[in-house]
Amino acid sequence: MYDRLFRHISRLVELTDDEFAFLKTLFIPKKLRRKQFLLQEGDIDKYIAFVDKGLLRVYTVDEKGVEHIVQFAPEGWWASDLYSYLTGEPARYNIEALEDAELLLLDQASNERMVQVVTKMERYLRLILQNNYVATHRRLVNSLSQSAEEKYREFVQRYPDIVQRVPQHMIASYLGITPAFLSRIRGRKPSDA
Repeated sequence: MYDRLFRHISRLVELTDDEFAFLKTLFIPKKLRRKQFLLQEGDIDKYIAFVDKGLLRVYTVDEKGVEHIVQFAPEGWWASDLYSYLTGEPARYNIEALEDAELLLLDQASNERMVQVVTKMERYLRLILQNNYVATHRRLVNSLSQSAEEKYREFVQRYPDIVQRVPQHMIASYLGITPAFLSRIRGRKPSDA
């Protein structure tokens, strides 16, 4: 269960076998069934979750009852309501399994212990946060400057696996468009867009 996590960490920092063995003692394995929640809005997010298997979505629901998906988290991705996790404030997001999932959870105390004992993990976490920051800002700029067609084409190019695994209405939610408009976009030939 820890192989994917080890490969993910190893892309950014080099760990010894002993260091990784120690890290394994800090993570809590968790299984979720499809449609089961890891976190619901209003609860406190006590864990950051590494997705070993399956697919999660992170979303919020507005006052009109409309869902807004902010992240899909397939294998090898992290998911959390980071603000809630860091501050102890109630979560704004829901985290739900779109498929049966196997996760590795890390609470704050274990996170602190991890970076104290295996100091290289502080660099790993910093790089993960930097990558997330860049991706979030790229998505923000694209949502403000790209057409719906451009956003969809980029999503398909960037995340072809996710396109095959989630319903179209969820992709529309992620892109900030209606399912009907996404259907029209998908029906056009690339030269029409």
